[in-house]
Amino acid sequence: MSLQALIWDVDGTLAETEEAHRHAFNRTFAAHGYDWEWSVDKYRELLRTTGGVERITHYLRTDRPGALPEGEFVDIVKKLHKAKTAAYVAAIENGEVPLRSGVARLMREARAAGVRLAIATTTSAPNVEALLNNCAEGVRIDWFDAIGAGNIVPKKKPAPDIYNWTIEKLGLDPRDCVALEDSRNGLFSARAAGIPCVITYSSYTDDQEFPGALAVADCFGEPSEPVRVVSGDFAGRTHIDLDLVRRWHAR
Repeated sequence: MSLQALIWDVDGTLAETEEAHRHAFNRTFAAHGYDWEWSVDKYRELLRTTGGVERITHYLRTDRPGALPEGEFVDIVKKLHKAKTAAYVAAIENGEVPLRSGVARLMREARAAGVRLAIATTTSAPNVEALLNNCAEGVRIDWFDAIGAGNIVPKKKPAPDIYNWTIEKLGLDPRDCVALEDSRNGLFSARAAGIPCVITYSSYTDDQEFPGALAVADCFGEPSEPVRVVSGDFAGRTHIDLDLVRRWHAR
């Protein structure tokens, strides 16, 4: 099997977006008259639940039972999430969230070598589009042959559904791909779909363990910005490039 595609997670992998998400949630809650404030520690805990609607629902059911009238619960949560998405997109459009170190470089290396790019994420399509259409690094949304985002599958990560959907759109064998993730849920999702996975953990997932990952580091890095290696054979490299990903995939 040869490497045919890199499949990217978005939040925490392409960019350190989680703080922008947290602030957008908090601004939305306040704007709608709710005294809910998600701290960094609370949001780290809530990230164990994937999906914005699901995250709000989990918080209300566990921390704020009875905060919303039951007959309107689902509609209010969906309204809040829609408003939160708009607040997040506005922050992205203002250039508040750059791509992580090495992301744009690795994408360009892949494109130059004929390795396809795709996205498999649980975040909504408008969030993905906003990030890719406004990043200063020049990455474009039309670089990606498949974009699996939002609620297009019934189950979110760690279920394999979004990766299965993306693989089907690409028309590839999962063994011909490598998933790029930042979280344990993402790793388990990719591996359940039969896709080997490289982890570059984010500020919200640096306390997690990643059993079965091809390699784990703190970022993709640049020649002048060495990565912090946690596991994997980096063959003396100080950053993750396409050749290194191919070596891991071949093994």
